[in-house]
Amino acid sequence: MDTFFIGHGPVKVIVDEKIPVRSFLQAWTSDTLPETPKAILIISGHWDTFDTPTVNGLATEPNDILYDFTGFPEFFYQLKYPAPGAPQVAQRVKELLDTAGFGPVKEDKARGLDHGAWIPLKLMYPEANIPVCELSVQTKKSAEYHYKLGSALAPLRDEGVLIIGSGHVTHNFKARGPEDIPIPKWASDFDDWFKDALLNGRYDDVNTCEKIEGYNMNHIKPDHLFPLHIALGAAGKGAKATMMHHSWTDNVISYASYRFTAAQ
Repeated sequence: MDTFFIGHGPVKVIVDEKIPVRSFLQAWTSDTLPETPKAILIISGHWDTFDTPTVNGLATEPNDILYDFTGFPEFFYQLKYPAPGAPQVAQRVKELLDTAGFGPVKEDKARGLDHGAWIPLKLMYPEANIPVCELSVQTKKSAEYHYKLGSALAPLRDEGVLIIGSGHVTHNFKARGPEDIPIPKWASDFDDWFKDALLNGRYDDVNTCEKIEGYNMNHIKPDHLFPLHIALGAAGKGAKATMMHHSWTDNVISYASYRFTAAQ
């Protein structure tokens, strides 16, 4: 399995056909990954456990989902995504990370999938028939930490597990603006830098991205960026990055999405 980083989009991407990433996610099984994974491990920018990795999806019963958003019409709070949990994958994640020195990894048996996980998966795999578990990010740690954490998860790829990082390359939610004005330079420059670094294999730079001009402006918290580092690390040393999709909404939110293919 290749690994992936996707721009997950806002809640309304479920119904709003004007959001470009929607059609990209809907075409996932036809255009991107026709083979069906045994299970999905998703890392969402909406689950931050600060300094200790945590997994959910520890039961085979359908995952609960979190309506971790406010101010939407009632329709959105009636949506369901009853994908089964993936307890064997969750335990394997725990085992791999504990062995690699990232433990003790915690288990959260009560937590459902947040909207950074179930919203894109509902578009990508609408049948909700593939087992899913979720892994948290730790914003008190560094980009390099998350890359190394991802590296520890690389064996999952050979076990039929699809690893998806779900977030955004740029994500200053407070700076959102109308669509009809130019994208600010601090956002486009940061997005361009990441594209250039990834496509040219400058992963050491990617893993020290906290030093880049504009980092703090684009990520008041790095929760939406670190899923990229986990997905990249999980692809293994020498992996090749390709851009699969690119678009913007709200003037400052990049949907740059990448595929990471392991070196042969």
